[in-house]
Amino acid sequence: MSVPDSKPSLGRTLALTLGALGVVYGDIGTSPLYAMRAAAMAAGGAAPPPMAVYGALSLIFWSLVVVVTLKYVVFILRADNNGEGGVMALAALAHRAPVSRRAKTAIGLAALLGLALFYGDGMLTPAISVLSALEGIAVQNESFKPFILPLTLGILVGLFVVQRHGTNRIGRLFGPIILVWFAALAVLGVMAILKAPQILQAVNPVYSVQLFAAEPWIAFVTLGAVVLAVTGCEALYADMGHFGAPAIRWGWLFVALPALMLNYFGQGAHLLMRPQDVSILFYALVPDWAHWPMVILATMATIIASQAVISGVYSITRQAVQLGQLPRMAVLHTSATEQGQIYVPRINAMLCIGVVLIVLIFKSSDALATAYGIAVTGVMVISTLLVGVVAVHRWQWKPAAVYALFGTLGVIDLLFLGSNALKIAEGGWLPLAAAAVIFMVMDTWRRGRRVHLDKLRDNALALDLFLERADRISHRVQGTAVFLSPRTDIAPNAMLHSLKHYHVLHERVVICSIAVSDVPIVPSERRITVEKLGKGFFEARITFGFFETPDVPEALRLARAQGLALEDNATTFFLGRETLVAGEHPHLTHWRTGLYMWLVGNALSPGKFYQLPPGRVVELGTQVSI
Repeated sequence: MSVPDSKPSLGRTLALTLGALGVVYGDIGTSPLYAMRAAAMAAGGAAPPPMAVYGALSLIFWSLVVVVTLKYVVFILRADNNGEGGVMALAALAHRAPVSRRAKTAIGLAALLGLALFYGDGMLTPAISVLSALEGIAVQNESFKPFILPLTLGILVGLFVVQRHGTNRIGRLFGPIILVWFAALAVLGVMAILKAPQILQAVNPVYSVQLFAAEPWIAFVTLGAVVLAVTGCEALYADMGHFGAPAIRWGWLFVALPALMLNYFGQGAHLLMRPQDVSILFYALVPDWAHWPMVILATMATIIASQAVISGVYSITRQAVQLGQLPRMAVLHTSATEQGQIYVPRINAMLCIGVVLIVLIFKSSDALATAYGIAVTGVMVISTLLVGVVAVHRWQWKPAAVYALFGTLGVIDLLFLGSNALKIAEGGWLPLAAAAVIFMVMDTWRRGRRVHLDKLRDNALALDLFLERADRISHRVQGTAVFLSPRTDIAPNAMLHSLKHYHVLHERVVICSIAVSDVPIVPSERRITVEKLGKGFFEARITFGFFETPDVPEALRLARAQGLALEDNATTFFLGRETLVAGEHPHLTHWRTGLYMWLVGNALSPGKFYQLPPGRVVELGTQVSI
C-alpha cells in the first residue's frame, strides 16, 4: 500500500485524485446506469408523470448532498485511524473510547456485522454493474438480448480468473478511463438538460416533500431505489489509506459529484419529454452514433468498479484475519511495489461463485435492483453509530451537537434501511443470507478461539514456575529455539512437549508472542520488545498493524538492537499443532463446536502465515478437548 504524504504537493494531490477516480468512485460512478431508472419507476411506474420525476430526482440530489457529501466527505473522512479508513478501522477507533465493557462488546459486534454486510454488497456490485452496462447491447436491437447473460458471466468469471496475476499494470489506466466516463456522463446530461431546462427545479427539496405528501407510501418505497445512487459511498472512507482524504475530497467535489448530478438531471429531463423511455433511460440519452462506443465505455467502467469492490473485499479480509475475526488464510502479493495489491484465493473463489449464482438467479439489472441496497444501508447505519462514538470521545464534541447531527443522519439511514427492508422477499434476502452466514462464521471463530485459548491456559504451566526448574535441565544444545505462543505468562506447550520427547533445550530459548494492534501500521521502532528472563530465556513481543502482512523472521532481526542477535542458520522455530476433539460438555453448542473445529482444520498453518522458513520449522502435536 502506498501511504500518501501527510501534506502532499498540489501535483501529488492531483495524481492521487486521478488514481482515486478509478478505485474509489467506480461503484458510485456507475450508478446512473440503473439508479434513476429504478427510482422513477418506483415513484411513477412504466411512464412516470412529471411529479414523480421531479420527486425522485430531488430525492437523489439531496441524498448525494447529505449522505455522501455531508456525512462521508465532510465528517466521516475525519475519522482516520493513522491514515486508514473503513468499518474495521472506524470500529478500532471507537473501541478505544472510555466506554463500558458492554459498549465495547457492542462495538465489536457492530464491526463484525458491518464486515459481513460488506461481503454481501461485494457480491452484488459486480453483478448489477456489468449486467446493467451490457443490457445496452439490446437497446437498439432486441435480437442481441440472449447474449447479455453469457457475456456478463464471461466477463465476470474472467475478472476473477485474472485476479491472481494482479492489476498493477492495467490499474494505471483505471483513473483515466473513469475520468473519461465521468466526462461522458456530464456531456450526456448537459445535452439532455438543454432540451428541458425546467428539470433544474428539482434541486428544490420541496419536490421531495410533495412526493411524500401526495403518496407517502410510494415515496417511502422509492427510497429503496434512491439508495442505489449512493451505493459505493463507503468506498470513499475505506480507501482513504490509499489516496488520502484531500485527494478523495477533490475527486468527489470537482469530478464525480458534478458529473453525476448533470447526468441524473439529464435523465430527468429526458423523462419529462419521453417518459416511455424509462426502461432504457440511461442509453436513451446517448445519440445513435455514440451508442456502441458508450456500451463499450460503460462495460469498461463497470469492470473497473467491480475490480475496486473485489480489491476492497481482499483488503478488509486481511484486516479481519489480522484482528482475529477470521481464520488465517493465504494473502498473496501481486505487486513488488504496492502493498495494497493483494490476492486472497479463498475469498476470490467465494466471491466468484456468489456473483455467478446471483447473475443466474436474477438475470437482469431491474431484478437485481430489488436485492441491492439493504447491505449498503446496513453498513451506513453502523458507520453513523460508530462515528458518533468517535465524535464524542475522540473529537471531544459536545454530546448535544453529536446527537443532533449524527442522530439526524442516523434517522435518514434508518429510513433508507426500512425502505430496503421491504425488498427482502423480492431478493433482498440474498445479501442478508450471505451476511448472516459470514457473521455466523466470524462469531463462531471469535467464541471458539476464546474457549480454545482458555483450555490451553488451564492445562499450562506458569512460565515463572518453569524457569525456577530450568536449572535441572542438564542438556542444552547449541543454537536458538523460538517458540510461538499466544501468551507470555505460561510455558508454551510446544516447549514442554519438546522437552518431554527430546530431554534437551537449546542454549537460547525465545518465547515469542504476536499481537495485532488496532492501528494500521506499526513503526519499526515499536515492532518488537525483548526482555531477558535469565538462564538463556528471552521474551519477545512482536506487534503488527492490522493492515500489515506479518513477517516474524524479519521482525526478529530487529531484536539485535535490544541484545538478541539471532543467526538464521542456527535458529529453529517450534510450533504447537493442536488436534481438537469435542468434549463431553463443550462450552459451545454442538454445531458451533463442529464449525470451529472445521475452521481450525482449514486455517492456514502458522508457519506459512507468519512466513517462517519451512526448513527450520518443527511442529509438535497435542490433543485439546473443547
